[in-house]
This record gives sequence, C-alpha cells and structure tokens, in this order.
Amino acid sequence: MVTLAADPFAFDFEPRKTALVIIDMQRDFVEPGGFGASLGNDVTPLQAIIPACKAVLDAWRAVGALVVHTREAHRPDLADCPPAKRERGKPALRIGDAGPMGRILIAGEAGNQIVPDLAPTGAEIVIDKPGKGAFWATPLHEMLRAAGITHLVFMGVTTEVCVQTSMREANDRGYDSLLLEDCTESYFPQFKLAAMAMIRAQGAIVGWTATSGQFLHALARH
Repeated sequence: MVTLAADPFAFDFEPRKTALVIIDMQRDFVEPGGFGASLGNDVTPLQAIIPACKAVLDAWRAVGALVVHTREAHRPDLADCPPAKRERGKPALRIGDAGPMGRILIAGEAGNQIVPDLAPTGAEIVIDKPGKGAFWATPLHEMLRAAGITHLVFMGVTTEVCVQTSMREANDRGYDSLLLEDCTESYFPQFKLAAMAMIRAQGAIVGWTATSGQFLHALARH
C-alpha cells in the first residue's frame, strides 16, 4: 500500500489496483495549429506540463502498473459529433476542418495523436472518446473492472473540462481518484485553480490532489 500526503487528506492506493489516466495530451490541444489554438488560446501553458507528466509516466511504467491514454476523437464522417458541439463558438477551425496537422479532432489524423514524449506503448490502453468524459460512450469502465482497478491517478488537459468531467464520471462509478496538480493545465489559469478546489472540496467530494513530486516520492518508498 502506498500512502500519499494529498489534499484534503491522505490518499492510499495499491499500484496493482491503480491506473494512471492521461487525458487528451494530444497534438490538437497542446501544439500550435491544433484545435486549442484555433479557439484563440495560448498553448504554451499546456506544453509546459509535459516534462512532469513524462516523469510520472516513466516511474509508473517502471512499476509495471496500468496506463490509460485518452484522445478526444471523432469519426471521419462526424456521425458521433453532435452539430451543437461542432457549431459552438467562433473558432478559426471547427471539428472536422482541415488544419496544419490534418482534420481537427478526427481519429487517425496527425493532430489527434498523443504528443511524442507521452506516446503510448503497445501494452497501454488508448481510448478514443467522442465527448469530454473518458467513460461516456467508451469501454473504459468495463476494461478497468476487468483489470481489477479501484483507484485512478489523473493527468492531462484541460483541468476544468475533460479532466474534471472524467473524474466526476469516475466518482459516480466508485473509483477513488487523485489529480496531479502540476501535470494538468488549462488555457485559463483561474479555471484550473477553481477546478482543483471543486474536486477536493467537502472532504474529496470528487477526488484528491497532490503534486507530482509528492506522488513520485511516495511511489519510490513503496
């Protein structure tokens, strides 16, 4: 058992019953020319978390525990993308449009791939999700149950949208979840802070938070 000094109180987990879930660290969100940038956002803060994410991923792989990567991805015919989602706002490029890295948020396109530093190995689970949450319209819950997973450690982007949505879905399904504070980011710093506060409020109503340093220190003592 690993005991981590998390917020709002200690987070205990068994690595063999825990999965590292990396949310949407894909080029479309993190690199210039992708969907995030087309919305007018500065992607630099999202790129800045990659080294911390890689350190955690490398340590987790060394333990031999389960890794899950998610990508927000749609079918080429956009049959799984509601018109309201595609038409929302006034982005320079919409979902399905051709961008510098291929069609935006379309499965199989270059921009839809995980950034190279965090690229999945053949043994790791990769979930293409049509929505914000990792569980909706995906087989993730069934796959985690089959693997005996009870706890989840989250990283990725963006904190207040796909990460928080996935953590709330996990909570509803009975998982205990930890978010690594310096391994998640938002295009809006105040949104990240608010999301983390909501996640750990009222005695970890959604989950716990801790830094990657705290997590790696606890894992090394296991």
